[in-house]
Amino acid sequence: MAGRILIIDDEEKLRNLMARIITLEGFEVLEAMNAKTAWKKLEQQDVDVIVCDVKLPDANGVTLSQQIKSKFPLTEIIVLTAFGNIPDGVQAMKNGAFDYITKGDDNEKIIPLLNRAIEKVQLQKRIKQLEKQVGKHYAFENILGDSAIIHDAIALAKKVAPTDATVMLLGETGTGKEVFAQAIHHGSKRSANPFLALNCSAFSKELLESELFGHKAGAFTSAIKDKRGLIEEANDGTLFLDEIGEMHIDLQSKLLRVLETNEFIKVGDTKSTKVNVRIITATNRDLQQEIEEGQFREDLFYRLNVFTIQLPALRDRKKDIPLLATHFMQIFAEKTNQSVTSMSKEFLDHLQQHTWKGNIRELKNIMERAVILANDSRLTVDNLPLELQVMNHQSQGTLSAFDLASVEKLHIQRVLNHTKGNKTEAAKLLNIGLTTLYRKIEEYRLG
Repeated sequence: MAGRILIIDDEEKLRNLMARIITLEGFEVLEAMNAKTAWKKLEQQDVDVIVCDVKLPDANGVTLSQQIKSKFPLTEIIVLTAFGNIPDGVQAMKNGAFDYITKGDDNEKIIPLLNRAIEKVQLQKRIKQLEKQVGKHYAFENILGDSAIIHDAIALAKKVAPTDATVMLLGETGTGKEVFAQAIHHGSKRSANPFLALNCSAFSKELLESELFGHKAGAFTSAIKDKRGLIEEANDGTLFLDEIGEMHIDLQSKLLRVLETNEFIKVGDTKSTKVNVRIITATNRDLQQEIEEGQFREDLFYRLNVFTIQLPALRDRKKDIPLLATHFMQIFAEKTNQSVTSMSKEFLDHLQQHTWKGNIRELKNIMERAVILANDSRLTVDNLPLELQVMNHQSQGTLSAFDLASVEKLHIQRVLNHTKGNKTEAAKLLNIGLTTLYRKIEEYRLG
């Protein structure tokens, strides 16, 4: 737990004594007789904790604590006060100091106090490091793709990220809308604050209203205590509303009020709650058509549609499939402790011929399955779902014996799945002998 401590005190004997006590506990100690010297040492070396006297020749320790804390927020400060001058210590804590001790008690209390301060510093540093890792994980640079169409979408997202503009992400299911929303948030000035996501299609109208806006105790039968909604939880941050087209029209008016006035009323409440939240939405619906059918408010649409980004379907960026497949292969190989390192040409050909109605999410699922089924370091066509194998052969426009065998293989596998592997029951359903079924299983490697 040892760290670096800076003692700021103009009384040399007291400073030296404290330095010896602290050094014996395994800490590295720096000394400064005044504020000027202290600033020089802080500029030259990282300091974990400062022990600072209130009365210095060139500064007031209380004011100095505030100045140091504003420039070095991760550094903790313990203030030394004279007996009977407790208000200085209290004021120093209000200014951001970790704690204070009175001179005379310092030799007994300083080490436990330093240990607690160091624990806090180390925790803050770990949190900061995790925040950096999270930021890198969600950075635009981690959105994979070499195709021009995905680069165009990323360029638009980078432009809007630093602003507070509402963003609408359009695209099919599985195109990465939440990934883009996360990247926009982490590229904004709100990145240190919450990012919360909600799929509007996952809740009934009543539940969605409670999830979004919160409620007061007694608002309905099961509301036994107050609940903060996601809009309030995301205050000063970003709220991502996926499948916004699924939101009931009655709730749309409440969301519109948030966008127009930065306030809302909780379920069962009588007063407004103020918020400062950025809204990013996504949909795979045609909202213009929803407006014409009376299912979506036109005024809300224009408030949400300030900046639109169209995310391309995977079939429109097939150039990126090998890159994405390799990325998912590496992730799942590590996750499952499989030594899978490559894909056969035929495997990649099948991936690129597929229509990918589920887009990147479908590719991710197929790659996870393929890695789990792999028998060696190379993924082959046999590791793909039978549906994918058959569909790709049929898409080539030929009807060879191989195609018929593929259909038979697929059908047998489906029946085995239906019977949960019961071969006797499967043979009955297929109207073939059990011996024939075993031969087919061995021939098609379905075991």
